[in-house]
Amino acid sequence: MAGQNNANQGGQQDINQLLKVRREKLANLQEAGKDPFQITKYDVTHHTSDVKEIYTTHEEKLLAGRTEPSTEGMDEAQAREVQKQAYEERRSIMDADPIKVSIAGRMMFKRVMGKASFANIQDLKGNIQIYVARDAIGEELYATFKKSDIGDIWGVKGYAFRTKTGEVSIHAEEMTLLSKSLQILPEKFHGLTDTDMRYRQRYVDLIMNPESKDVFIKRSQILREIRNFLADRDFMEVETPMLVSNAGGAAARPFETHYNALDEDVKLRISLELYLKRLIVGGLERVYEIGRVFRNEGVDTRHNPEFTLMELYQAYTDYEGMMELTESMFRYLAEKVCGTTKITYNCIEIDLGKPFERLTMNDAIKKYTGIDFDQVPDDAAAKKLADEHHIEYEDRHKKGDIINLFFEEYCEKELIQPTFIMDHPIEISPLTKKKPSDPSKVERFELFINTWEMCNAYSELNDPIDQRERFAAQDANAAAGDDEAEHTDEDFLNALEIGMPPTGGIGYGIDRLVMLLTDSQAIRDVLLFPTMKSLN
Repeated sequence: MAGQNNANQGGQQDINQLLKVRREKLANLQEAGKDPFQITKYDVTHHTSDVKEIYTTHEEKLLAGRTEPSTEGMDEAQAREVQKQAYEERRSIMDADPIKVSIAGRMMFKRVMGKASFANIQDLKGNIQIYVARDAIGEELYATFKKSDIGDIWGVKGYAFRTKTGEVSIHAEEMTLLSKSLQILPEKFHGLTDTDMRYRQRYVDLIMNPESKDVFIKRSQILREIRNFLADRDFMEVETPMLVSNAGGAAARPFETHYNALDEDVKLRISLELYLKRLIVGGLERVYEIGRVFRNEGVDTRHNPEFTLMELYQAYTDYEGMMELTESMFRYLAEKVCGTTKITYNCIEIDLGKPFERLTMNDAIKKYTGIDFDQVPDDAAAKKLADEHHIEYEDRHKKGDIINLFFEEYCEKELIQPTFIMDHPIEISPLTKKKPSDPSKVERFELFINTWEMCNAYSELNDPIDQRERFAAQDANAAAGDDEAEHTDEDFLNALEIGMPPTGGIGYGIDRLVMLLTDSQAIRDVLLFPTMKSLN
């Protein structure tokens, strides 16, 4: 153990010495009037992947019709000489019409070889090799380059060429040190593999793990395409308050804080619903919001206390209209973002191109348990079934709550392919219209894919008298100890009394959607800065 401790201490001393050297290099640059932190901008003409693509296209054009010499029958030395001459001829043709570029990025690799060196520069879109010759950039700058460190950010101007080994590279003619890295990046070939550190230091994760960066680029694309899809359907994007006096619209425990200026206790929103419905009352017929909501709950692979929700509301439609919109949007996103409606998650193919299956919640339970809750007469009989199946419940629970517990226990795990689960019990749906044919159920659906709930939709309750009764029932649940119950919202009731048209509404968990379309295994993998316990 003592030997191990000494080794650890020695390693830390080595790191401290390397960090000290980097700061000394910066001090020397500053003393020489070459402080990189004084540079305010750099003109970039291309990203690295653009250089490779443009050069390859240009090369195909200039070398079209050229026949490569054959080396058949030659010995190794003769073949090498012929290949060398062919390469020099190609270089001569390409250099006569060079592609000038200016790139900037982080140096991830450097190999110094006397009067000429190679390095690798990484930017947003990839990386590219640069060839750095002393005669091309000058002795003084070449000396600065040789002393530079992995992680430094450089601007490089020069022309593209292809090396003898076939790699498109940049022959540097000018170089500018744009930022000095004072920390040490993880070792190149292993990257940043500590999961906890990846989440805490996302900036390092993005540098070292290209697949992580690709996830967040794709997340941005998903959000952009959602907005495009909804714009084509004449939806209006809006913003509503995050700090609220009554956090309603979902069954969740809110975060609470105090508003000093007003001397009032307020909560962080848990949903977007009640304010968006107010806008429907006001005559904005199609509205949506993409924003952060906050729920004071645990953290696991699919839940983070701070997450991104999208809710939309459309006047003069119902939950059937929301099903059509949802199925169309998921199919559209898969095609735009993944290039196919058949996506793969955790090695399982999920087909978003076929019509989504539709099951009532009762039919799903009947399918996977054989129990028909339509034949269960009352709360007592439902609880007896729960006891027989070892499903835990609370005394306050009614038949509808038991139905939901059975669904969660037996059905969710079976729903891999896209499935709409419809017609929930009224007890678990306080903001939803009753089904005219069965007042014990409501016009609601949840979409399940890969066993996950992907969205939740209603034919929205617009009867203020019924809504007040539902709120009263929720208040009673809260008094009985349910800290996730809704509370009566008098201003929202006033809005309903003004009059809200028939409306369809839906909420989507954006983070879970991104997980599905990027094959990410945990919600933290799609949140740039997930909630983490402090190290202090």
